[in-house]
Amino acid sequence: MKNNPASRALRLAATCAALCLASSVGAAPPADATAPKAMPGPMQHVLLISVDALHAFDLQRFVRTHPQSALAQLAAHGIDYTDARTPAPADSFPGLMALLTGGTPAQTGIYYDVTYNRRLAAPGSDCRSTGAVVRFDEDLDLPGAPVGAPALDTAKLPRDPARACAPVWPHEYLRVNTVFDVVRTAGGYTAWADKHPVYEIVMGPAGHGVDDLYTPEIGNNFRGPADTTADKTTASVERTAAYDRFKAQAVLHQIAGRDHDGQRAAPVPTLFGLNLQAVSVGQKRGGYLDRAGRPSPALALALRDSDALIADLVGALRAQHLLDSTLVIVTAKHGNSPVDPARLRHVARADLQKVVRQAAGGQLARITSDDVALVWLKAADPALTRRIAGALQRDAARLGIDKVLWGERLAQQMPGADHDPRSPDLVVVPREGVIYTEPGDDKRAEHGGFNADDRHVALLLSNPVLFAQPRRSGQRVDTTQVAPTLLDALGLDPNALQAVRARHVRTLPQLGWR
Repeated sequence: MKNNPASRALRLAATCAALCLASSVGAAPPADATAPKAMPGPMQHVLLISVDALHAFDLQRFVRTHPQSALAQLAAHGIDYTDARTPAPADSFPGLMALLTGGTPAQTGIYYDVTYNRRLAAPGSDCRSTGAVVRFDEDLDLPGAPVGAPALDTAKLPRDPARACAPVWPHEYLRVNTVFDVVRTAGGYTAWADKHPVYEIVMGPAGHGVDDLYTPEIGNNFRGPADTTADKTTASVERTAAYDRFKAQAVLHQIAGRDHDGQRAAPVPTLFGLNLQAVSVGQKRGGYLDRAGRPSPALALALRDSDALIADLVGALRAQHLLDSTLVIVTAKHGNSPVDPARLRHVARADLQKVVRQAAGGQLARITSDDVALVWLKAADPALTRRIAGALQRDAARLGIDKVLWGERLAQQMPGADHDPRSPDLVVVPREGVIYTEPGDDKRAEHGGFNADDRHVALLLSNPVLFAQPRRSGQRVDTTQVAPTLLDALGLDPNALQAVRARHVRTLPQLGWR
């Protein structure tokens, strides 16, 4: 690896990442590399893998058609929850927070990656006026940062008038603690790898839940100067798969007892994991061939590549004699919609926005749309909200709208806008298959919505000691149950999670270690 340009880029990125994170978010120093505490539960480690957009039926089909695959081997010693659902909106940000906190957006305060907050002030402002777009996506990346190094541009962070107009980092925006916080407090060692620098949100509200965080930007040329590809990574399944392999190498280093760039001795993490993006991109670029969910060649390639990476991770655990003491969880932050290509319909975002703007009369603050649309007004106004909802419903056929949630109907799922400055005033739920896009966008699928294709995801727990035979549960479960379950597997109290206590979230059913 010494002569590999990508390896040199990885080491440079990791070094910069550590420096940027320590200086920007006040992270605590890493735990003692030689003395993480043993966990009191049946498992000493948990490896959490989010194969973003992996539906429950994708997993079942792949296991059936690839009986020698890594996923099939995991399923042979695991329990497959065939009716697992994410919270809605089914965006990556709230989806990951569900897995790590046990909370829905109502508890975490994370409704989407780009939202609006009536109490915060705009980036770069003096906080004399409030109301700000809260943008936690790749647009927040620091210009000119070294290749692959996670660094955020503080000038683009919203400001908090209640804290002397201080910038608000993603981790500070999270309202509840995470599984990383609980494990680290118990003396464990933690690590995570994800797709954008804004995923430093996993550090938790105090800013030091993860000992070894690695978040190379998927939207940039992450592999270093030797790669001159001009197009974005996610425009290609092959480039996205290469990005996944690049990031998985960090987890392989951690399994081997090193930090994510392999340069320093570190404990094998008690709790660690990553997300894989190729399947999501395969669904967007190639989609499915029919409503039964037969994968296109692009998606089939993405599934095979993701399985190969999982095989590498499981093989590394086995080689280090860690597989028996590690609970492997394979799930997804979100699904993608539609599965049935016949239902696909693109609707111009501009058309949706025009209807809302005309009805809002200058009071529109923000619309965020994918295969859902969240609408924020500058101030909570029930009468104005009703007028906008009526305008949208009258134009439902042209705009592909199934229903508009607002008022009491929306309050059944999230706090009302008059109680929570982060809550949207309206949510537009389109008909299945409708995606709000820009002109010329040819994507075959998207996520963020409320329907089953967005939310019905894979959830597999595997360990050769805990599960001697393959098991399957058709009981309806939520991905919020992953957080308390993984803590329980380590012998830690699930109720140490604030969202779990607030919602009385139960561990997943039909497990054998209790």
